[in-house]
Amino acid sequence: MSRFVALGKDFLSRPGGRYLLTGGSVYLLELLIIVVAQAMGASPVTAVALSFIIGTTVSFIIQKFFTFGDKRTHHKIVATQALAVALLVAFNFGFTVLATKLLENILPAIVVRTLAIATTTLWNFFLYKTRIFKKSDVQPVT
Repeated sequence: MSRFVALGKDFLSRPGGRYLLTGGSVYLLELLIIVVAQAMGASPVTAVALSFIIGTTVSFIIQKFFTFGDKRTHHKIVATQALAVALLVAFNFGFTVLATKLLENILPAIVVRTLAIATTTLWNFFLYKTRIFKKSDVQPVT
């Protein structure tokens, strides 16, 4: 059992491990939202759009503070990050909804969302790690 615990600690000690844990948790949340929204009469596109908005918001907050340990709250840093994330979210949202629309008659909404998540996960991790939450050596004076 202690080996399992050690592997878990090692996994969570790396941004990639925390990123996958957070992403997997948010993925399950999004699937639940899709199922519930469709059960309430939402179309596949509406259900996926709703799950995307909620999932992305929850994911950003957890990724910033837990995954990448970015505790900086200086207004210039937060404003820059917010702008970068807003642009990334807009791109991801468009990609996700377009994929859903193109594939709605071929694949279930959950499958399309899963494919979109797999794709966006790759470029999001790269951008979060190397651009958005990258800590510089010089901290602004407060």
